[in-house]
Amino acid sequence: MTRRVAVGLEYDGRAFAGWQSQPPPLRSVQSLTEAALAQVADHAIELVAAGRTDAGVHALAQVAHFDTPSRRSARAWMLGANSHLPADVSITWAREVPPHFHARYSVEARTYRYVICNRSARSALTAGRATLVHAPLDVERMRAAAVALLGEHDFSALRAAECQARSPVRRLTELGVERRGEWVLISATANAFLHHMVRNIAGLLIAIGQGKAPPAFAAEVLASRNRQLAPPTAPADGLYLWRVRYPAAFCLPEAEPPDGL
Repeated sequence: MTRRVAVGLEYDGRAFAGWQSQPPPLRSVQSLTEAALAQVADHAIELVAAGRTDAGVHALAQVAHFDTPSRRSARAWMLGANSHLPADVSITWAREVPPHFHARYSVEARTYRYVICNRSARSALTAGRATLVHAPLDVERMRAAAVALLGEHDFSALRAAECQARSPVRRLTELGVERRGEWVLISATANAFLHHMVRNIAGLLIAIGQGKAPPAFAAEVLASRNRQLAPPTAPADGLYLWRVRYPAAFCLPEAEPPDGL
């Protein structure tokens, strides 16, 4: 009898070419996790993830599923796989789920968080895990700009040139900006995201927060549908897959964010 198992993962994306399996010598989260789970299952594993994070992007709450005829406890899947994983990837939970569960297509909403260290001195502790912006950021200007991006829009101006999505239309239900001391946090929630969409939004809001453009520029960029009008893409190091929400009926656990973030 084949069972479907869902797992939660967190990872530090600095040393990875992204989630998706890549040919050697590139390092991917998917390949390493599949190999680790295969050691527990005693057969090859193929994972399907909630989102394919890019090179350098981190995850607090990635979710993936796989099918297996092997019977193992949730604890065995988690601890067994972690014993074969490097320190920068961890399976945080495992659950058997109904066969109709799908890590990608069952998602109700995805939340990404972009973490900015906003100070003059570089951080020795968060290098590669937060984006350093030296110039002071005006959070109120960033919030005013964010309002124009909420709702359902054509986000052609804020997606990567190589984005392969059939439609550029997405529904952004949350776009929050807050300051916590030297940290500025951008949180974006949508039904789905385009390639580099969150990093392009972050780049736009950072430029406005620095005073390089007025808040109304966000609406102008969005309406243009022209990627060339928008500021450069923000670096990958500040981006985290923060939360993936599924229907409550699946009873999947939610990740607990670190204190302060």
